[in-house]
Amino acid sequence: MKTLDDLRFDNRFARLGDTFSTRVLPQPLDDPQLVVASADALALLDLDPAVADDPRLVQIASGAALWSEAEPRAMVYSGHQFGSYNPRLGDGRGLLLGEVINDAGEHWDLHLKGAGSTPYSRMGDGRAVLRSSIREFLASEHLHALGIPSSRALCVTGSDTVVYRERPERGAMLMRLAHSHVRFGHFEYFYYTRQHEALRTLLDHVVQWHYPDCLEHPEPYTFFFRAVLERTAAMIARWQAYGFCHGVMNTDNMSILGITFDFGPYAFLDDFDARFICNHSDDSGRYSFENQVPIAHWNLAALAQALTPFVEVERLRASMDLFLPLYEAEWLDLMRRRLGFTLAQEGDKALVQRLLQLMQGSAVDYTRFFRELGEHAPEAALQRLRNEFVDLAGFDAWAAEYRARSEAEGGDQADRQARMAQVNPRYILRNYLAQQAIEAAEAGDYAPVRELHRVLSRPFDEQPGMERYAERPPEWGKHLEISCSS
Repeated sequence: MKTLDDLRFDNRFARLGDTFSTRVLPQPLDDPQLVVASADALALLDLDPAVADDPRLVQIASGAALWSEAEPRAMVYSGHQFGSYNPRLGDGRGLLLGEVINDAGEHWDLHLKGAGSTPYSRMGDGRAVLRSSIREFLASEHLHALGIPSSRALCVTGSDTVVYRERPERGAMLMRLAHSHVRFGHFEYFYYTRQHEALRTLLDHVVQWHYPDCLEHPEPYTFFFRAVLERTAAMIARWQAYGFCHGVMNTDNMSILGITFDFGPYAFLDDFDARFICNHSDDSGRYSFENQVPIAHWNLAALAQALTPFVEVERLRASMDLFLPLYEAEWLDLMRRRLGFTLAQEGDKALVQRLLQLMQGSAVDYTRFFRELGEHAPEAALQRLRNEFVDLAGFDAWAAEYRARSEAEGGDQADRQARMAQVNPRYILRNYLAQQAIEAAEAGDYAPVRELHRVLSRPFDEQPGMERYAERPPEWGKHLEISCSS
């Protein structure tokens, strides 16, 4: 295992030059302290878990020190925000410190969020606060543990720096990892500013380093877009299957890698509600849970538009037509597995849709339902879950069909329960749990956020003594207002 001194850098994006990013040094925090670190994320860089106790990590992760090979850059991009085009965004509070190569030959961006003002801060202070940094850390690592593609989080550093939002808050920085921080908005920026040679340079960079298989095709840019679309469809399917709401699906928050990216007012469903809006600033419900699928399609269309100088429109349209079938196939496969099925049958989609319709308005806890369904044989599990539903006759009809479907598939009951336990989490990142950990951290107690992180890193496992993290949320916990404010 390596120490912080052993990391090797290969800063490929920085070499693209000043057209694509601006060199900016981070602005250090006052009296920094390590809030929480991820041993799994450290391992991606071949770093020993003991690095979390190295004081130099806090210095680097708070902007007070840099590796000699780091080249901190603020990236320029644009994007559609709530449907309206903003011509110039960019890293307003984050810096790409550099790209580290691990022993497996993988490149990992080291990105410091909350590092201070940049040319793209748009009158902002470039800071992040403790609550938003903790929320992104927890979500990144938890989504990965659930099997949902996501950026990763190395650590959060708190401080005594005062940051003014709705109230004075403690400033913080998040060190996050991804194979790339390029977004849909990068391509939009160079398309709408008519910098088409720079757009080609960016396109070649992303294809070469992140989609090299596309170079084997006669039309690599066409296949690149199709590959991005496929990855995005798979990611959205997993969001929907596990009840994750992103909250701000602007095109500048969409990763070119098809990973969950730029966490703001996200939430996991407590009670199932397809119309759930997790961002209290989203007055129109544009980014509601049920709208995430069409919005992902809309965002891909925005990316496709930016690629029109190099890809024929009909080729792009043909790829766009694949999105919904690809999404639905992935989502339905996940939902089958969550229900304990291993074989596909024609009526499965209708069976799942009827279940969700019954859940709607019945205050059925989305995560607990599937976990409890797999803890007993179908007959016993359905009887235990029946009283969760308002429409008992409707549920009884669904339950009869589910039992028949399970019996037709056959198989060993113990195997069924083991399979379901592997795809239905016992623990989910509920907003109230994050809020309790945040409040403790703001008071200087980091133990709760560290414990919550440990529990959520093993969401499918039974963890004796941690049962309280799997309980139903209190009523107040279902109605927390989460904003974009960082």
